[in-house]
Amino acid sequence: MTIAEHFESGYIYHVYSHANGKDLLFVEDSNYQYFLDRLLKYVTPVAEIYAYCLMPNHFHLLLRFKDVAENGVEDEHQYLMRPFSNFLNSYAKAYNKRYNRKGALFLDFLRRKRVQDEKYLLKLLHYIHNNPVHHGFVSKAEKWKYSSYNSYTNVEKASRIERKEMQKYFDTKEDFLGYHQSNVEYDFMDLE
Repeated sequence: MTIAEHFESGYIYHVYSHANGKDLLFVEDSNYQYFLDRLLKYVTPVAEIYAYCLMPNHFHLLLRFKDVAENGVEDEHQYLMRPFSNFLNSYAKAYNKRYNRKGALFLDFLRRKRVQDEKYLLKLLHYIHNNPVHHGFVSKAEKWKYSSYNSYTNVEKASRIERKEMQKYFDTKEDFLGYHQSNVEYDFMDLE
C-alpha cells in the first residue's frame, strides 16, 4: 500500500497529497509561490526535487533523498519525514491565517511511493507534468505555470529543480517535448 512505505535515503519517491475534503490548497498565485518557497526551505536540505506539479486541490513531487548515513541518524524514516511535516504545517498555518480558516488543510497522511525502475520513473515524470492536462485545466503541459515542466524546456534559466538526472533520459530537448506530448499508459492510476 502506497501510504505505508517508509522513506529511505538514496531512493527516488513520488510524494503527493490532497486537500482535506473539497478544500483548495491554492486560491491565488501567491499561494503557489509561497508553497514552493516552503518546499525549498524545508525539503531541499534532505532531497533533490526532480519534478513537481501544484494543482488547486493537490500536489505531486518527484524527488530523491540525499544520503543521511553520515548524520548518524537512528530512525531514517522519521528524520526524512520531519521536513515534510514542518513544510506542510508551515504552509497550512499561513494558509489558515490568510483565509481565516481553521482545521486540517491536508489529508492526514502524506502519500508516497518508491520508484522501483526507470520505466516507472519516466511514466511519473510524464504523469506529473501532464496532470493539469489530465484534469482539464490546460490543453498542453507548457501552459500550466505551477509545474516544473517549463524549467526543463528553458534550461538557460536557473532553477532549483535538479534537472540533470532526468535529462539523462532524453538526448535532446525535442526528445523531452515529444515524450511529454505522447500518449503514455499509466498503470498506477490509484493516485488521487
